[in-house]
Amino acid sequence: MNIKFIQFQSHGDDRGSLVSLEQNKNIPFDIKRVYYLFSTKEDVRRGFHAHKQLKQLAIVLKGSCRFLLDDGTEKIELLLDNPAQGLYIESFVWREMFDFSKDCVLMVLADSVYDENDYIRNYDEFMGMVENDS
Repeated sequence: MNIKFIQFQSHGDDRGSLVSLEQNKNIPFDIKRVYYLFSTKEDVRRGFHAHKQLKQLAIVLKGSCRFLLDDGTEKIELLLDNPAQGLYIESFVWREMFDFSKDCVLMVLADSVYDENDYIRNYDEFMGMVENDS
């Protein structure tokens, strides 16, 4: 599965910490869209989709949440709880986010603007596309 964690350099002292994000430096693409989730109920699952082209980097700014990632042959579950680390997700990876802490703020950087046609929102359709690509 083409997923990796990117560790950001954290700068800090007794005043606090700072992480800088720069496209094509510590972010492996041009940033075209930024969005964030917050006040998500603890028992809610989000996501339930894959993308045909889009690449994303998910960073939990506060709190924690879990990701279920599935490339059609392998499923993995990951915990995001470090604001100095990003989860890089390539295209054709089904994703679900869940187990949000009460204070979770999840930011996502994307390499293109919103395009509904890039979404695969049906898991069976996703699996058919992955199997046909093999």
